[in-house]
Amino acid sequence: MVELEILSGQTAGNRWRARRFPFRIGRSPQCDLRFEENGVWDQHAEISLDPATGFVLRAFPDALITTNGQPVQHTVLRNGDEIELGAVRLRFWLAEARQRGLRLSEAWFWTVCALVVASQFVLIYWLVR
Repeated sequence: MVELEILSGQTAGNRWRARRFPFRIGRSPQCDLRFEENGVWDQHAEISLDPATGFVLRAFPDALITTNGQPVQHTVLRNGDEIELGAVRLRFWLAEARQRGLRLSEAWFWTVCALVVASQFVLIYWLVR
């Protein structure tokens, strides 16, 4: 997953997780991350996941974006890149990987192990008798 840290604007200090791609940024209600700041277009930018290259930032037509101070229309994002859309600055991060809960799997594993050991004791008892 991707995490966008908002560095400036009304919501500065917040972090936003992108879980589905393409992820759209702009003013429009259809955008996944919305900003009302000056210079932000209705549909300003989009982050997509390309299996061959990674996370790609693309500006919509006529929208201006800078990444690490350089104007771009299309760029591959790297961990820690700073993105500017109008008056908004964001920092791109790869989000922490979260391990799903293993309690059910572990309980199942130990139950099967206990059944195998119990069946071995039953088999030994039956053979010795």
